[in-house]
Amino acid sequence: MSEEFSDLPPLHGRLLGWKRDQNPARPEPVEGLDEVAPADPKPEPKPEPATPEPTLDELLAELDALTGLSEVKAEIHRQVAVLRVEALRTKAGLRAPTITRHLVFVGNPGTGKTTVARLVGGIYRALGLLSKGQLVEVDRSELVAGYLGQTATKTAEVVASAVGGVLFIDEAYSLSGDQFGREAVDTLVKEMEDRRDDLVLIVAGYPDPMVVFIAQNPGLASRFRTTIEFGDYSDDELVSILTSMAETGDYDLADGCVERFEMVLATTPRGPTFGNGRFARNLLEAAIGRHAWRLRDVDEPTLDQLRTLLPDDLDARILEPPPDPTEPTTEPGADR
Repeated sequence: MSEEFSDLPPLHGRLLGWKRDQNPARPEPVEGLDEVAPADPKPEPKPEPATPEPTLDELLAELDALTGLSEVKAEIHRQVAVLRVEALRTKAGLRAPTITRHLVFVGNPGTGKTTVARLVGGIYRALGLLSKGQLVEVDRSELVAGYLGQTATKTAEVVASAVGGVLFIDEAYSLSGDQFGREAVDTLVKEMEDRRDDLVLIVAGYPDPMVVFIAQNPGLASRFRTTIEFGDYSDDELVSILTSMAETGDYDLADGCVERFEMVLATTPRGPTFGNGRFARNLLEAAIGRHAWRLRDVDEPTLDQLRTLLPDDLDARILEPPPDPTEPTTEPGADR
């Protein structure tokens, strides 16, 4: 470097006004600039308050509010009384008989078995017999694996998920007749014994196959002492179910809807495959689809139009496609 420039600081230092002996990584503060205050830390979100568990009285009131099922309700109330007194006797230091809490539900589809099983879980929790009261609903496909030896593990895992509550096995008789089903049943019997203090098993299905299923498995027969029968709903009860579901969904049934539904019921064959409450629900869902189809060309339907189902909506042809779009609609205001 030339001698005449040897005593000058480096160029970048001169441009920035730094002194050579100053740390270049820490420039001098510039006057007139306010220091930025550190941002306040974000407040921690408050945890959501826990929803209180329903009480025994509330759960029994919900049970009693269900349509029909008078014999089922009476048996559940009897079970509650027996289990309550058994707990009180134990607390008082008295001997109490060992009462099996596992249940068999028999009846056709759509008769409320799953709904009542859910309530039983809550009722047993409220009585202090279960720690959680949750319902785990399964069928054969969720218990049986593809190879022997795997079914026991799969079934045990399902049972573990239900500990503290109710394991509900629908169409339980489907576990009969092969090695895989027997392996699942043997595992269930063992798990019922190992976890008897905090697990309730409810098996459900058609009446006759369930009788055979329980009788063919001695380990089950000794553990299922109470069978509750769910009868088919009467026409009046099905009408009540339909109107209740419509009201819950913010729909109004126009004059003539109930009569149309009664006509549908009168011409629908009854038997083991009749859907009961499920039939009413499917019919309502199909009616809601037809209601939407009627309003497809109405740009701004009124609140009344949005809420009201007409008799023609309640058609028995549940699975038929919607009408031909080329056909004119008769809904008032559709030509706007």
